[in-house]
Amino acid sequence: MAFFPASLENLIDKFASLPGVGKKSAQRLAFHILALSDAEALSFANAITDAKRSVHRCSICQNLTEGETCAICQSDRRDRSTICVVSEPRDVLSIERGHEYNGTYHVLHGVLSPMSHIGPDDIHIKELLQRVASDEVQEVIMATNPDTEGEATAMYISRLLKPFNIRVTRLAYGIPVGSNLEFADDATLNRALEGRTEM
Repeated sequence: MAFFPASLENLIDKFASLPGVGKKSAQRLAFHILALSDAEALSFANAITDAKRSVHRCSICQNLTEGETCAICQSDRRDRSTICVVSEPRDVLSIERGHEYNGTYHVLHGVLSPMSHIGPDDIHIKELLQRVASDEVQEVIMATNPDTEGEATAMYISRLLKPFNIRVTRLAYGIPVGSNLEFADDATLNRALEGRTEM
């Protein structure tokens, strides 16, 4: 027996289908939407449809943009000899927050995952290879997540890049700032030792 009207149940289901949103959170969001004025609800709906209609992938790096190319690819201040390869557009934001990296990006929109039937043709590897072949690229930084799928993707791409005779690097992983060594797992400690730098 349904506790709520069908349209409300449908709205709850739509919110629950979003990543990281459980059933209770979906209910809270749905009730919040119902509490909005008609103008606010319409504005919210328009924001979704406008973003869906206007935002697409940059023709160069595959990041999200409203124009033909994204602001990073358009910038004359970026170092085009370096490409940082990330899995998702949100990873670009994470790196940009540090204000240290000044190169360009390439967004794969996923990682290799045989269990999920995601192969090389399902993510944007071909476009990366085309960029490396045609641009003055000297280094590709693999910045995929340090999990099994991210590591496999990084290794696969690095093998494809070998014939281009460019430098392929991987982000160093180690002990987070402010943490204690006693709480670090073996793999993290090993990575920290391997990625050590001179002082």
